[in-house]
Amino acid sequence: MEIYKFFNYVALVFLFIFLLLRKWKSQKLKLPPGPWKLPFIGSLHHLALSGPIPHHGLTNLAKRYGPLMYLQLGEVDMVVISSPRMAKEVLKTHDLVFATRPKHMTYSDIVHYGSTDVVFSRYVNVVDFFPKWKFLHDLGGSRSRLLKVHSKVDQILEYVVNEHKQSRANGKMGNGEYGSEDLIDVMLRVRESGELQVPISDDNIKAIILDMFSAGSETTSTTINWAFSEMIKHPIVLAKAQAEVRQSLKGKKDFQQIDLDELKYLKLVIKETLRMHPPVPLFVPRECMEETKIDGYVIPLKGRVLVNAWAIGRDPESWDDPENFLPERFENSHVDFLGNHHQFIPFSSGRRMCPGMLFGLANVGQLLAQLLYHFDWKLPNGQSHQSLDMTESPGVSATRKEDLILIPAPYDS
Repeated sequence: MEIYKFFNYVALVFLFIFLLLRKWKSQKLKLPPGPWKLPFIGSLHHLALSGPIPHHGLTNLAKRYGPLMYLQLGEVDMVVISSPRMAKEVLKTHDLVFATRPKHMTYSDIVHYGSTDVVFSRYVNVVDFFPKWKFLHDLGGSRSRLLKVHSKVDQILEYVVNEHKQSRANGKMGNGEYGSEDLIDVMLRVRESGELQVPISDDNIKAIILDMFSAGSETTSTTINWAFSEMIKHPIVLAKAQAEVRQSLKGKKDFQQIDLDELKYLKLVIKETLRMHPPVPLFVPRECMEETKIDGYVIPLKGRVLVNAWAIGRDPESWDDPENFLPERFENSHVDFLGNHHQFIPFSSGRRMCPGMLFGLANVGQLLAQLLYHFDWKLPNGQSHQSLDMTESPGVSATRKEDLILIPAPYDS
């Protein structure tokens, strides 16, 4: 019994010292304002109580504590950005300081080949807020589940890469349509040429392929889903977009990019969709490489910075009537997708801006134009457009909670 009392005493002493050091650190630094904290878990309970959709909960907290808000999430210092001005500080003014990304102990190591990809996606796991307690990953079972999934995905990607290697060895220099090189061929060729100072491994190639399929396809489908939801919800917008598409593309069997460039109103619809429904509402966290001051507050070394793009797109100081879907707001506006206007950053900004922006926009524009041109659309069972549920589902990508079910009627051109 005495030995148990001794260990309990030692544990209490260490906990007391830990709390004292944490308090001393926060008093020494002038951290941004934030909600009150509990021992050990910090501000995690505020996230748990703010609802199932994190970007909504963080937006509500930011209304109380400001657009530069500090959260202590377990052992992790987190600063949440919720306004264009603060986003500009992080993504442009101090972009080099925040250019790196924190290493995720389970997800990126296993699924994204040790963070060797471009996007470096993350999924929230509570144990990641306690990096010193590595055994929690094994106790929770998340590591073993991810390993099983990764093993299956890796087998498929390994087969694809090896198939390209074999084709090149046999003298076939391209696997793309009409014999041209595809992305994997290009990466293999660059690796063989030795042009890059940084070597490209098979894991790099597999991680980039995974990015193309996971990030590219999910965000495109999410954006199309929300664009159609908003157009169905606003029949005048739908009629206007459809009339433009059918007038501009009349008589054309195939739509080329040059044709889509003429669809001015459809571009406004896509912009407004991305303002209200950014496919990734919370950007992948960035890590502070050195202690930095923003707006008079200290961002600590190794602190993580999280940009809430959803909140920024609905900022009432930047947008008139931000909760209403109004494509015309962009009609005479110079705001674009390039990240130069920080009130509109669906693809982020600066050094870590989404590399697939142009690819994604082309996909969204092409698919929307095809669907609007060839079909008329209505809700089933006489459902009115006013009753369409626009609730979001929790997740990395802000998808609809309920599936969008529409009835297509072929258009006789």
